[in-house]
Amino acid sequence: MTYVPLRASSSRFIAARGLRHHLRCWAGEGEPLVMLHGWMDVSASFQFMVDAFVRPRHAVALDLRGFGLTGPVEATRADCYWFPDYLADLDAVLDALVGDRQVTLVGHSMGGNIAMLYAGVRPQRVRAVVNLEGFGLRDNAPESAPRRYAQWLDELRAPPPLRGYRSLAEVAARLRKTNPRLTDARAGFLAQHWSLPADVAEGAGSTDADGAADGAAHFPLRLAADPAHRIVNPVLYRWAEVAACWRAIEAPVLWVEGAQTDAHRWAGDAEETARRIALLRQVQREVIDDAGHMLHHDQPLAVARSIERFIDALPA
Repeated sequence: MTYVPLRASSSRFIAARGLRHHLRCWAGEGEPLVMLHGWMDVSASFQFMVDAFVRPRHAVALDLRGFGLTGPVEATRADCYWFPDYLADLDAVLDALVGDRQVTLVGHSMGGNIAMLYAGVRPQRVRAVVNLEGFGLRDNAPESAPRRYAQWLDELRAPPPLRGYRSLAEVAARLRKTNPRLTDARAGFLAQHWSLPADVAEGAGSTDADGAADGAAHFPLRLAADPAHRIVNPVLYRWAEVAACWRAIEAPVLWVEGAQTDAHRWAGDAEETARRIALLRQVQREVIDDAGHMLHHDQPLAVARSIERFIDALPA
């Protein structure tokens, strides 16, 4: 069986910065919750959480550039991706979506990192932030720059392909392998949005599970992602710069983690994560039991309740 959404979504497209941005929209009460998915994910990832809200809430989830149905307006496409572009995309989409009104940002993983950076860069535009496992990355030493640039140049010459898939069932199995807590029904639903037919997906190259190349006849499905996302980012992650943005956040932050997450390693460890949380002026931390990094898939009801309590307690 495949999961059947309780609350239907509709699609909206906004042209900005040379891209046709896809927004997945759920009708409901209040100002929109603007939701940002993680790396190698798509906007439909929030469906289970939206369905778990006590009452319908107006929610808008973006397909970030190079993911899902967001793609270039022109014939050209990116050969790598930068965090500054995510911020500029969000800024432009918010201009079209809400004008100068404030929004509440909900971000998971990479989307949480984008939301946190944006809230510090544009504090006047953000009413509140819900950060689902957006811990940040390890600080990069300046001495690693030559090696990183060389790796980037090498990968531009021979971009790493994304794996191809023979069926939606195979895509769902891949999702379940990554996250064993994901139910078969939810995996089946996500597989429909996490993949695209090979002739419309970004990039033509694909491989099987062992890395062997094959044609579209054997792999009719591709991930709904540009393969260029697998090219290393030549811009070093400088925690001091990110920390300055986090310190500038004026909005209250709900920081949510899965009790069984292994994602602290991206920042360093759990102690480093705690030091980062301490930078925030107004922060409420919650831990969701029986949930890993994909906590909005593992325990959507618990995550939805945490978000609702947080939002409903905000000043009018």
